[in-house]
Amino acid sequence: MNRLSIALPLAGLLALAACGSNDTERAATGALGGAVVAGPPGALVGGAAGTLVD
Repeated sequence: MNRLSIALPLAGLLALAACGSNDTERAATGALGGAVVAGPPGALVGGAAGTLVD
């Protein structure tokens, strides 16, 4: 599998996780980005990443 095809969605997920001005907004955008990339498991990871990004 091409490394670029793995790295780009992860970079996009982290970029979306950083959107928002408070923890709730960052968790919501992270979950949305994760859901788009990887479905329900991605939503869980994206929501968690969104709350950790400061």
